[in-house]
Amino acid sequence: MRILLVEDEARTARYLRKGLVENGFAVDVVRLDPGGFSLPRRRGYDLLVCDVPPCVARPSAIPVNDNGAPVLFLTERNSMPPLAGHAAENYLLKPFAFSDFLARVRALLQWGADRPQMVLRVGDLELDLVRHRSARDGKRLDLTPKEFLLLSLLMRKTGEVLSRAYIADQVWEINFESNTNFVDVHIRRLRSKVDDPFPEKLIHTVRGMGYVLEER
Repeated sequence: MRILLVEDEARTARYLRKGLVENGFAVDVVRLDPGGFSLPRRRGYDLLVCDVPPCVARPSAIPVNDNGAPVLFLTERNSMPPLAGHAAENYLLKPFAFSDFLARVRALLQWGADRPQMVLRVGDLELDLVRHRSARDGKRLDLTPKEFLLLSLLMRKTGEVLSRAYIADQVWEINFESNTNFVDVHIRRLRSKVDDPFPEKLIHTVRGMGYVLEER
């Protein structure tokens, strides 16, 4: 699931982004500047997290998600000021523990769970993006946050062959070097949990191209 974090304080942005990524979310961080920004209009988000001071200063620059994604406001005040054109679905008072922040994020994502593709299914494999749970043939899979993110990418792109460079960029946000087996190692670990215990294999290698998840 993809989250947009609007935060002008670099230290706070790094802290929140690190925690969210470690819990399997994809996170983009932006700062409001005089020209605003266009990134949110080019990419869909499941949740917008916005620090109140910059958002209040530039309410017209707050991005609006076409898919109706909820908004979580971070504030040091006891009440939310009115924001023209933006309903405050929820807010969290500073300072807060990251566990409380994460719980609020997941609660808001659950609130919006009537949007499509909150639970991904391919055959007997199921991935709940809100509850952060995965199972195959009814058996719970014990995935690390990065394995969960990798599997969600493969499932969102079911039937599409994904290159190693694309996988590395989407899951780890790094530039892939062709002389390394970084992605292959992680795919192998994911297969040991998703495929090895089951007779039907879902993750397939396409020689010279990359990987695809599909029923065959």
